Amino acid sequence: MKITIAIDPGVLGGIAWNKDGQLGTCPMPAAQPELVEFFGLLIAGTVNPVAWIEDVPKFVGKMIPSSTTAVLFFNVGYVEGVLAAKGVRIVRVRPHDWQKHFRLGTKKDCSGTTEWKNKLKSEAIRRFPSQKVTLATADALLILDYAQEKGLAPSN
Repeated sequence: MKITIAIDPGVLGGIAWNKDGQLGTCPMPAAQPELVEFFGLLIAGTVNPVAWIEDVPKFVGKMIPSSTTAVLFFNVGYVEGVLAAKGVRIVRVRPHDWQKHFRLGTKKDCSGTTEWKNKLKSEAIRRFPSQKVTLATADALLILDYAQEKGLAPSN
């Protein structure tokens, strides 16, 4: 059984996966033990699991507090540590790369973060009409689609 996992690693991010053609999504588990258990159950019985995770930029902007950045980096590190411990191959993808792939413009083209996030969510809904897409899972679904379209993951 094959699986590709895509992760928006923020605390309010989400996870999407394609497990032998079966798609699924969930918001990022809130507690660390839940995350460990979730990934264990998700990859059980799979061969050579791969996780695509959004690479966090080293500088996120002057308007973002350092405490927010610290929490994000902690979460990314924890997620990657759990995946590595479970034998999952990790592929980091820059936001610029997967977002550019969909030709939706950039965040700078929008009036703000809310408009940009809603634009990404709308694209995920268009590409995955059978999935319940939320703001938490939209980026993860698009990262999964990016991997599939690049021929680097099984498609649905």
